[in-house]
Amino acid sequence: MESAKYVSQKISKTRWRPVSYSSLQQPDIFATGSWDNEENKVSVWSIGNLGSSGLEDGFEGDPQLICEQKHDGDVLDLQTMSICKHWARAHRYPSDNAPSTGVACNSPEIVTVGEDGRIIVFRADQEGVVRVIENADSSTLHAVTYLRTTEVLTVNSIGQLKLWDLRQQSNSPSQILSLSRDRVPLYCVDRHPNQQHIVATGGQDGMLCVWDVRQGNMPFSLMEAHSAEMWEVHFHPTNPDHLFTCSEDGSLLHWETSSPSEMPSFLQGGRNSNMTSRSAMAPAGGNQSIISAWLHGDSSKSRLETTHMLPSQTLSVNSLDVLGQCLVCGTDGEAIFVNRQVPV
Repeated sequence: MESAKYVSQKISKTRWRPVSYSSLQQPDIFATGSWDNEENKVSVWSIGNLGSSGLEDGFEGDPQLICEQKHDGDVLDLQTMSICKHWARAHRYPSDNAPSTGVACNSPEIVTVGEDGRIIVFRADQEGVVRVIENADSSTLHAVTYLRTTEVLTVNSIGQLKLWDLRQQSNSPSQILSLSRDRVPLYCVDRHPNQQHIVATGGQDGMLCVWDVRQGNMPFSLMEAHSAEMWEVHFHPTNPDHLFTCSEDGSLLHWETSSPSEMPSFLQGGRNSNMTSRSAMAPAGGNQSIISAWLHGDSSKSRLETTHMLPSQTLSVNSLDVLGQCLVCGTDGEAIFVNRQVPV
């Protein structure tokens, strides 16, 4: 079932609320953030029936607004966490506020990055800032994700992927990886949920880059994906043979690669946490010896299939999130699309 909701707001971010992994429950609540509007908002939506059997407000599964909150400035990133805190002017220039461009959560820890090149660590159970890495980057940091419990990855506007060990007091990255060609800005990053050394990025040129942070300082593979900027890339959290990307060119792609072994992907190590979400951390265990299909280079391209998930679009698809069989995305066309039968 696929539905579209026109919301009179350009949507910059979409995220599912985490669900109970053990119950095989499908997600039914998601949040959106808007940008480039006179008044921006963070909104919470339901695709359940909210206790009503009537269909007066739309067909079953049509997103229904639960609540919304005014947001000062564009919503540049969004993650789910059970807290209510506000840290003002966390990212700033000497004379003005700086956009905070990315956030990653590993409860109770929160890490943000910004245009000011700073990395800031917060805790949900503390009022103040835990740590600031000043001058972490001389260029804009566009996104951040946890690689492991104490390590985060950042991407910047000169094509670099940097690994930071938060246990170290040093303000220098423990590793720097970069594109060998022109300094193409990287806008998004996600790590493989089971094999954390595998990372996917996307940027200004629309290329999908897959990295193995254990080997070398360059991408393991580069694949032509979109004809304009790639805004987000996400591995499926429980079936990482599937990956999703969205772009300024108006497309949302579903990438599927078959495993190099006969073993199905659900036997190749996985999460054992009670909750599944985009920002959840994978356990340290799992079968790390299985080589991911994403690291089979050119030979894997014959096993790589891409599918367009949206009808023909002309305006940017800015954000997506996938959980279980459910996918949600938001666009500059002031629409939210929900697909509840993603073939994963």
